[in-house]
Amino acid sequence: MKLVIVTGMSGAGKTIALKMLEDLGFYCVDNLPISLADKFVQLVSDGGTVQKAALGIDIRSGEGLKDLEGVIEKWRREQIDVQIIFLDASNTALIKRYKETRRSHPLAGKGRLETGIEKERARVAFLKKESDFIIDTSMLLTKELRQELEKIFLKEESFKNMFVTVMSFGFKYGIPEDADLVFDVRFLPNPYYVEELRPLTGENQSVRDYVMQGNTAETFIEKLNDMMDFLLPNYINEGKNQLVIAVGCTGGKHRSVTIAKALYDHLKSHGEYGIRMDHRDIDKDSKR
Repeated sequence: MKLVIVTGMSGAGKTIALKMLEDLGFYCVDNLPISLADKFVQLVSDGGTVQKAALGIDIRSGEGLKDLEGVIEKWRREQIDVQIIFLDASNTALIKRYKETRRSHPLAGKGRLETGIEKERARVAFLKKESDFIIDTSMLLTKELRQELEKIFLKEESFKNMFVTVMSFGFKYGIPEDADLVFDVRFLPNPYYVEELRPLTGENQSVRDYVMQGNTAETFIEKLNDMMDFLLPNYINEGKNQLVIAVGCTGGKHRSVTIAKALYDHLKSHGEYGIRMDHRDIDKDSKR
């Protein structure tokens, strides 16, 4: 029997993940007391009718959560195929979600939400350390979370606990606050000054051809791809699980979109990372 422990931060998407795993054929149980977890696994293993099971376990288990580490060690000694998936999110994203749903954090009580979140991070730190998969849902849409789960549990693709967002943007609208790496491509040929190209975007082949004329853009892309191939494995080794790469030009419509798309295609071809594309400012000029 295959056993998956779904855990992580409250508000990071564990309930959604369990529903998705259920759609993938897992028998799912949420918020099972730790004292019953081992008995549950024994029952479904002995019964032989359940081939895949998922347990949602998190801070709601209270003081019993600390006992889970010993239970997991026992399962692994018994050679039970158990994997841990940890759903995480930034404090900013979690606070926003709690405010939108108007729910209270289980550890916040009457105090500040931020305090409750930090207490939870400390209590679930051992689970994150033991996790086989870490998915940061701070910037993920529901469909993107499903895609990552399908890669792991349906397609059985390799997974390196890294989710990359490649973002194009316009400097005149401000640098993205959540960007980890920012690249300025305003040195490339600008289609804005070509009347027939101005209303188009970097998603149009004629715009891409204009930006790519000469060897400058091609050389830059080669160097950028080489840098990312070097950086990403090292970020993963240091425990980083989310990276936002921002590529900017003046308006975020032509050059940045072209280069961001080339970088996205390169990283996508690896098949090792979760990856999404976000053209933040691509439509802003057309709405002005």
